[in-house]
Amino acid sequence: MDLRRVLTIITVLYINLAVTSPSLAQNSETSHYEFGPFNSTYYNTFAVLTPATISNNALQVTPDSAGNFTLNHRSGRIFFNQSFTLWEEQQGGATRVVSFNTSFLINVYRVDNSSVPGEGLAFLIAPDLSLPSNSSGQYLGLTNSTTDGDSSNGIVAIELDTFKEDFDPDDNHMGLNIHSIRSNKTESLSKFGIQISPVGTKVYMVWVHYDGVKKALDVYMAEQGSAKPTTPVLTADLDLGALVHQESYFGFAASTGSAIQLNCVLAWNLTVELLHSATPKNGGNDDKLIKICIGAGVPGLVLLLIGVAGLTYYLRKKRAASGPNLLGALKSLPGTPREFRFRDLKKATNNFDEKNKLGQGWCHKNGMLLLVYDYMPNGSLDKQIFHGPEEKNTLEWKLRHNIIAGVASALHYLHNEYDQKVVHRDLKASNIMLDSNFNARLGDFGLARALENEKTSYAELEGVPVLEVVCGQRPWTKIAGFQFLVDWVWWLHREGRILEAVDERLGNNYDVEEAQRLLLLGLACSHPIASERPKTHEIFQMISGSVAVPRVPPFKPAFVWPSATGPDVSGITDFTADTIPITSDWTPQSVSPQSYAGDYTNSSFA
Repeated sequence: MDLRRVLTIITVLYINLAVTSPSLAQNSETSHYEFGPFNSTYYNTFAVLTPATISNNALQVTPDSAGNFTLNHRSGRIFFNQSFTLWEEQQGGATRVVSFNTSFLINVYRVDNSSVPGEGLAFLIAPDLSLPSNSSGQYLGLTNSTTDGDSSNGIVAIELDTFKEDFDPDDNHMGLNIHSIRSNKTESLSKFGIQISPVGTKVYMVWVHYDGVKKALDVYMAEQGSAKPTTPVLTADLDLGALVHQESYFGFAASTGSAIQLNCVLAWNLTVELLHSATPKNGGNDDKLIKICIGAGVPGLVLLLIGVAGLTYYLRKKRAASGPNLLGALKSLPGTPREFRFRDLKKATNNFDEKNKLGQGWCHKNGMLLLVYDYMPNGSLDKQIFHGPEEKNTLEWKLRHNIIAGVASALHYLHNEYDQKVVHRDLKASNIMLDSNFNARLGDFGLARALENEKTSYAELEGVPVLEVVCGQRPWTKIAGFQFLVDWVWWLHREGRILEAVDERLGNNYDVEEAQRLLLLGLACSHPIASERPKTHEIFQMISGSVAVPRVPPFKPAFVWPSATGPDVSGITDFTADTIPITSDWTPQSVSPQSYAGDYTNSSFA
């Protein structure tokens, strides 16, 4: 592309941006947060209101020291210390309300297996980072006798209540609380097979989905390790724009009364729609904004054009100067075959006639190295996957599955069957070539590394290509507020909706079981900790379905720095990231060993 065309495109883009920038300001995006396992560093992230604490890898919303009389009649709150704009007024007097999704893992524990737990735990939206005084017992840390029922308190909460008051349906229910501890809507959890605080201990996942457009709330709940149910426990019409303050906080509240329980949050994820500045009510401001955009942008455009012209000149000079040096270096290599000019090869082979097909070799022209190898009529995998949205040209599911299986087979050979282990080190869709039958061939071994059999394992990022092929998305694609593809797929897995990650261009033309297996395999191979990833010799069997995919935790584990211990010599780990294998077991604890006698079931998720 010549300089004139570049400048024309930049100018058109600039004018289009200047004209459309006011409307772009109305578009929204999301912000996503993942919290846990919790430690003392989270005191910088959360407002922890005494007597709440962070200990034993959990948010202890009420005190967690059993045997201490101060456990009774206590209340606490813990907030994410960043406020969010939850609604805004728009032109014409309408109110736009944000949407948000959140999920959290909880353990409500009966101390000493008490026959009566109390009082409850709640997910809370509040206008400030404060705890009402005298808010223990029935008030759940939400209100007190003075503020209860007062709409100015600006709270909306979802309670998990374990103590029956006169206005409650039972001692095991979920409720929607608006400005009061008297729930606007309740659902008994017993009919769903859920006991909030059973004898012993049990960990539950709660999902809260709020649609700001439909102004609808859905809350789901299931035991840890189970998929999100298809039917919500509680559903309600809810206009947050009329109920909460414009700037509000998300967090948790809890209380105890005469009966006590430990109210623990083990992990928390939050995704919130972000509102930008609304369209100004005075239409004249739109014109002013356009003038500012154009006026401020003209000098910048001039500087950009000068920069592009200078860069183009520099690159041309550099390419002209580097060509002879590169060619000379290539000619000096031992064993380098004789070089022929491109036009001589073209003439000698009768314009590269099939009958005169060359075997292998190379040539250098205009600063580019051209390699001669088996012709790959279907090009590289990335061109087949990322060519565009046209459904008629979409790579069908059977071919995608076979390509993944072929790559896994090739890597298994390089890692385990070849005389010397060879690690590709640059595996990506653009380096996977496809022949006429769409068989996968690995290309570009420029970063390959040979390992002796007794050397340490080498982990490589092959889980990402699996997700690329199944999802039809590049690994750095931003989706639903997530920075990377793997994080989005992991979130869908946690939500029980992992099949939504399958390339939408396929429609329903794919094998559901195979797709789910490959998506889980891609996540397992993308585990941040090397020792948790499947080995190469297992992966091909997992793809075919003869071996089950390892359990994938619902929350993406945090990266842990490699230990200082010796290397793992068990073999090469595939479909993964480059780290030294270490132990990743993490037991989600809600109470300290001194707090109770008994076992805590380890249902590790991170």
